[in-house]
Amino acid sequence: MAGQAARRRWLQAAVVLSLSTACVGPTDRTVVTGRILPRQIRFVTIVEPEPGEAGGWRAACIHIRISRDNTGESILCRFGIETPFHSFEGPVSTPLAQRITADRINEATQAIFSAATLESPLGMLCESLKATLRTTVPASISGSKVPSECHKRALPVQFGDFNL
Repeated sequence: MAGQAARRRWLQAAVVLSLSTACVGPTDRTVVTGRILPRQIRFVTIVEPEPGEAGGWRAACIHIRISRDNTGESILCRFGIETPFHSFEGPVSTPLAQRITADRINEATQAIFSAATLESPLGMLCESLKATLRTTVPASISGSKVPSECHKRALPVQFGDFNL
């Protein structure tokens, strides 16, 4: 009886982990809902591209609130996304950079957070997310970077529950 009550409390506890809501339910897995839309990624120009030449640089700043509803534990996962205006593969328009960035973040949060449990350290989830993005974003836009710190001129875009 006591074991069933503890299991029921465990199953009822929610973990908010991503863009809007993620919770541990009867499947003992975290479900990630919500998606970042490309238009929500706000790039700022850091280095103007020279007309007709490779180069130029833009940066965005992402803040994702990762919270555990059952304990109130919460962290802010912060990172930057930096992409060139022109890679060796050709021009990278801002809408293309926004779409690719949003897609890679959505894929990474789904993969990392859906495998989370109530015991998963929130800081490790954030670090796993950044490590995944450090591989997937440059693979999609050559020359891109995912620094742990945002560029000082990039304004943070916030995802998750910031009313905690």
